[in-house]
Amino acid sequence: MAQETTQQAPPSAPTAPARALLPFILPAVVVGVAAALVFVGVSTVAEQLQHVLWGPLPDALGVGRYSVLWMYVMLVATGIAVGLVVWKVPGHAGPDPATLGLNAPVMPPAVLPGLVLATGLMLAGGPSLGPENPVIAANVGLAAWLGGRFLPRTPGSLWPVLAEAGTIGALFGTPVAAALVISEALAGQPMRGRLWDNVFAPLTAGACGAVTTTLVAHPTFDLGLPPLGHPHGRDVVAALVIASAAALLGMCAVYAFPYVHAAFGRLRHPMLMLPAGGAVLGALAALGGHLTLFKGLSEIGQLARDPQGWSAGQFATMTVVKLAALLVAASCGFRGGRIFPAVFAGTALGLCAHALVPAVQPSLGVATGVLGMLLAITRQGWVSLFTAAVLVASPSILAVLCIASLPAWLLVTGRPQMQLRADGTPVR
Repeated sequence: MAQETTQQAPPSAPTAPARALLPFILPAVVVGVAAALVFVGVSTVAEQLQHVLWGPLPDALGVGRYSVLWMYVMLVATGIAVGLVVWKVPGHAGPDPATLGLNAPVMPPAVLPGLVLATGLMLAGGPSLGPENPVIAANVGLAAWLGGRFLPRTPGSLWPVLAEAGTIGALFGTPVAAALVISEALAGQPMRGRLWDNVFAPLTAGACGAVTTTLVAHPTFDLGLPPLGHPHGRDVVAALVIASAAALLGMCAVYAFPYVHAAFGRLRHPMLMLPAGGAVLGALAALGGHLTLFKGLSEIGQLARDPQGWSAGQFATMTVVKLAALLVAASCGFRGGRIFPAVFAGTALGLCAHALVPAVQPSLGVATGVLGMLLAITRQGWVSLFTAAVLVASPSILAVLCIASLPAWLLVTGRPQMQLRADGTPVR
């Protein structure tokens, strides 16, 4: 009987020989390094411009750097500047950003300068979006164009995967995030051979992107919060409640997304849509304060350095304002990604839980808040778990996060995503 069962079992996929994988190493290394340099270059230029716009310039004008007036003026001006790029620059800075996720399409080279310019202006001006989606799209377009020119015999489908993996590795400073994203994408596709053979080249690109960013920019995601320690039953209960609450709050933004996008779409022109979005963002900034501006990565560090520095109501206000700012910025046409603003919203929600119930440790609140928010906004399970874990750098929290992800995932799976099709209907 055992022999019969063994004979009926399907054979496992054969492992690729080393000689089949070796030709992909050099392209993966080049793409990974180049993707990281593009990301670091765009981020550095945007940070320098941000320093000028939010430092010496308002000082010279005698206006408070983060006064309500200056925040409103800067966000409207950013909408005008990005609107001009979308209107006048060849390629119009790419397709509607509401239709794009991490898996970007291959865009023509003529589109990429406008896309990068619009992204840099957005990052410097203050809208609540991150660099991930447009930088991935730019690197995918560059890799496909240059790879096709210089290595025409290499399969064309390889270049977008390498560029995406290299950029994600650069964004997070580790190839683990790239491996998780690629593995999750491959899970829904027919695959030849073993999984590890298929992720070998993307993992190489992700590793090179991560190492390059680490050497050049020294990124870190650890917020320096006290580690969780040995988890207790009350910690598990708190994790379940916070992750589920964050997922539900994130889904409110997801369900509102097509309606807000349609409202801005009625303006029909980027020089109306983007300044109008900037005006709404200015009003939100006046309500939530300057910490709710920008992509949110450095701002969560300020929150984590003093978890007792704000009341539960202030944390709750920042959570709702940041989520609303993400919704508006992603709907009105600003080029940017949704991961980092969602991380800020989840962090603020977790610290709100700690302020309401001091027995909830800050690291637990932050990690589970980020987990639930990212599950709702990105629908990327592995990336959500990974990001939540690296923010608090506490090994004991991994098991708690895995448990907390289960009810949160049940709340979001099968429901609309924060991404639209070309006809404006939500992706499921």
